[in-house]
Amino acid sequence: MEDMPDLRRGVLFGVAAYVIWGLFPLYWPLLKPAGAVEILAHRMVWSLVAVVVVLAVWRHWGWIRPLLRQPRKIGLLALAAAVITVNWGVYIYAVNTGHVVESALGYFIGPLVNVLFGVVLLKERLRRTQWVAVGFGTLAVVVLTVDYGRPPWIALVLAFSFGLYGLFKKQANVGATESLTVENLVLLVPALIYLGTLGEASTFGREGVAHALLLVGAGVVTAVPLLLFTAAAIRVPLSTVGLLQYIAPVLQFLCGVLVAHEVMPASRWIGFSIVWLALAVFAYDSIRANQRARSPRTLDHVVT
Repeated sequence: MEDMPDLRRGVLFGVAAYVIWGLFPLYWPLLKPAGAVEILAHRMVWSLVAVVVVLAVWRHWGWIRPLLRQPRKIGLLALAAAVITVNWGVYIYAVNTGHVVESALGYFIGPLVNVLFGVVLLKERLRRTQWVAVGFGTLAVVVLTVDYGRPPWIALVLAFSFGLYGLFKKQANVGATESLTVENLVLLVPALIYLGTLGEASTFGREGVAHALLLVGAGVVTAVPLLLFTAAAIRVPLSTVGLLQYIAPVLQFLCGVLVAHEVMPASRWIGFSIVWLALAVFAYDSIRANQRARSPRTLDHVVT
């Protein structure tokens, strides 16, 4: 039996991580008048600083030499760094240009994109219920394309880039803190070059101390939820983490509707309702599969 106090702590860590991610739409507008690319560059630099501080406190450096002898893993992390750059940049742009709801859609359909990657790239076989969820998700994208008058490209870029990020990270199989360090090291030089070319256009140090601290804080708010998520992932079942992940897009959606007051016509509500139906089917299938894995037959096998 799992240690219940440890399990509760893990759930609390997971909830805290996803709540922080879900409230990101409230943070990025505070960084104006900095543009999306400048914010992204500062996020890369300061998140590296934050993670290095954590590694120094933990005195956790022993992983560096073994990783340097595995160029394939470094290559996968470099690819992960490239796609997460796209994800971060598009997300910041979306939030600061009034597309919070559409960005939330990207993270709602993210789990369905992961399933699709499993079929196309990893040759996995889907259960019938999973196919139903993917079908509803596809229908929702069609409905929302009609509603927006264009494909919901922000949502699709966020979903597919984050799906690829997870795929590369899974194949690399490197710890969260260590992988974030490598990813940000890959991104450090381009970020510094970009910030150096801004010159007088840079807002850092020119918009007051509070603004500069908020830009530095972009790195902290990147590192903290990742560390909380790591603490959760080692304490709670994967199925529980899978259900907790919906906290973030729900909060993002609420930020868009209740705080940013983005328009939600009836057709858009219909599209989102289909997405939520797809996720309900997907969650039901995940819970049922997890229960099967813990069936009495499995327990009998363990006892005998």
